[in-house]
Parts: sequence; C-alpha cells; structure tokens
Amino acid sequence: MWQNVVAAPADSILGLTDAFRADTNPHKVNLGVGVYKDEAGRTPILQCVKAAEKLLLEGESSKTYLPISGDPRFAALVQELLFGEGSEVIASGRAATAHAPGGTGALRVGGDLLKKFRPEARVWVSRPTWANHKGVFTTAGFPLGEYAYYDPASRGLDFAGMVADLEKVPAGDIVLLHACCHNPSGVDLNPQQWRQVAKIAADKGWMAFLDFAYQGFGEGVAEDRAGIVAFAEAGLDFFVASSFSKNFGLYNERTGAITVVSPSAAETVVAMSHLKSTIRVIYSNPPAHGGLVVTTVLGDSGLRAQWLEELAAMRERIKAMRTLLVEGLAKRGVPGDFSFITSQRGMFSFSGLSDEVVQWLRREKSIYVVAGGRINLAGLTRGNIDYVCEAIAQALEG
Repeated sequence: MWQNVVAAPADSILGLTDAFRADTNPHKVNLGVGVYKDEAGRTPILQCVKAAEKLLLEGESSKTYLPISGDPRFAALVQELLFGEGSEVIASGRAATAHAPGGTGALRVGGDLLKKFRPEARVWVSRPTWANHKGVFTTAGFPLGEYAYYDPASRGLDFAGMVADLEKVPAGDIVLLHACCHNPSGVDLNPQQWRQVAKIAADKGWMAFLDFAYQGFGEGVAEDRAGIVAFAEAGLDFFVASSFSKNFGLYNERTGAITVVSPSAAETVVAMSHLKSTIRVIYSNPPAHGGLVVTTVLGDSGLRAQWLEELAAMRERIKAMRTLLVEGLAKRGVPGDFSFITSQRGMFSFSGLSDEVVQWLRREKSIYVVAGGRINLAGLTRGNIDYVCEAIAQALEG
C-alpha cells in the first residue's frame, strides 16, 4: 500500500520536539512546543489536580460511557468560566456546551457542525495564526481566507488593518478569533477593540468562532474572557472552543469543550441536537477522566481557590521570564529594542528572530525555536536564561 506514497512532512512544532528529544547536548533548550514548564524545566501536575484525582479514585464506582455531550456538571462549570457567574447567557439558556477531546477536538467538532449548515462558507484566520488552525478547517472542507492582525514593524496589533479586513468578510462566512494570548504573536485585543469587532460581526453578518485555549494565562480568568463577553452581549450566534491543557496542565488527558451560543434558548436546543449528532459519528462520547478532574476542581470551593493560585503562579512566572529575556538581551548590547516582548501576553512571542538565526540557534546551540521566530517563554528558566541570551547575542552578532 505504501510503496509509492511519499511520507507526510513532520508537524512543524511537534516534529521540533522529536528533534529536541534526540539531541544529546546537555545544554539544549526547547522554546518550541506550547507546553508550560516550571523553574526545573518540568511540566508539572497541579496540586489541585492531584487532590481531585485522589477524590475521584476513592469515589469512582464505574467506567461506563459518558453522555454524548459529556457530564452536564462539566458543561455548566465550563459555561461559568466562559461567561462569568450570573451571566445572562447562562440564565437565559442561550449556550450549549459539549465536552470535547482537547481544544483541537473542539475546533474540529465545530468545523464539522458548521460545514453541515454553511457548506459554501469560507473560514477566515488571522495573519499569522496557529498552524493547525488551517489544517483543522481545510480538512473539515472549508476554503480559507486571512485577515490582518500582527504588524511586524510595530511588533503589535494592526487593528486598523484587522477592522478593514473584517468589514469586507461576506455575510455567512466564519471568522476564527483568538480569545486571548494570541498564538503565535502574544498580541491581544483590549475590551474596547473586542466590542468593536463584535459590532462588525453584527453589522456584516459573519459568524465568530473563538479559540479560547489559554484562559487565565493572559491577565486572569475573568479579564481574559473579554472577547467572549463582547460577543455574548451582542446577542449573536457564535462558537467557542476551550481547552484545559494549559490552565489545568491536562495536556495528555485531551480535555476541552465546544460551546455554541445562540440568540435564544429555543435555538440553543436545536443547536445542541446537531452538536450531539456531529459528535456521535466522530468519537461517540468523550473520554471521562480529564473532564471529571475539571468538574471536581471547579465544583469544590477549596480546590477552585487552589487552582486559581496555581494558575496565577504559572502566569506570573511566564511574565517574569519575558522581563528577564528583555533585560538579558539589553545587558549584552543586542541591537534592537526587544521591550515589546514584555507587553505581549501568554506563552508565546514573535521574537523578531529571522529563520537564519533560528536555524543557527538550533545547529550551534541546541536551542529549538519554531520557524518564523515564535518562542515559548515558558521554556525559559532562571537556569537557562543566560545561556539563551548569550546564544541570541552571538547569533545576531554573526
């Protein structure tokens, strides 16, 4: 079967991790894949997660299937995270939420559902965007378009270009938006800009699909939902794909959710029926463990408070690494102003490093950076920051 078939290319990010693992240099540093690392360079299991798993192990009595859409308690708690306690969306029953296998699974479920009812639509993604966004939606059968987002000259948001492009998106099309901690740039919209984008969607008739993979990694759980709130207050149809890989550290549990918001509760009932029929033919029902962990943590006031503390510690560590990187480069007289890195949010930054520099860092110093210069700040530690700064200085000098 495979004799005359060309091998598929390695994933641009996960393939980098494979190369990193095979590297024997004891000083190697992985700044590629989007996984949180602590000061010891490990991806930790949160203490609140450990406590929740202990409770689950002691009380578990069955491994039977979950409902197609997952545990209703999970859905209710996810909606509370998305919209906030006392939200009108929740009170009026305008949201339908299903447990999905990770944020990627949520995106694909949403893509397949939209393809049923908007088969002629185009999906618009930011320029740039997470590479897998394009793969997920083209595989679901959608042609793609791009809208302006990141401005390489200012190292910030090209909001004027973004607005101009979004105003040209045809009615019925789908616009994929990063709810916070934009991947790969780390550049986000502020609440006022989010309200303006939601107004454009209402005026032009396109549908928003918000990818919410990093809630709590920007400014905080409540602050990071500004985009979700803006669309909710506009009373529009929209989709949200959320993930608990980063903010709960549940990477290998593949725990996420797909939420469909409608203008009325009656429409949401219809949306949920089609959401479940879409899930049924893809994976039938979701894996239980990660969702049960999230449900246990969020449903217990003590564990929830502990989670918020641990999440804040991760967020603040990444911010500290941003500052140390900027200070370390300045201390070494590296040409250029890298202060923009401290104004970005989340795990990622467009560092401004060229592909030639990226290749040199990997070849000469075993520092792994994604092509285009995107770096994962969580891969930096106080133990490797000087090595990385020295290497970048050498690369730019050469």
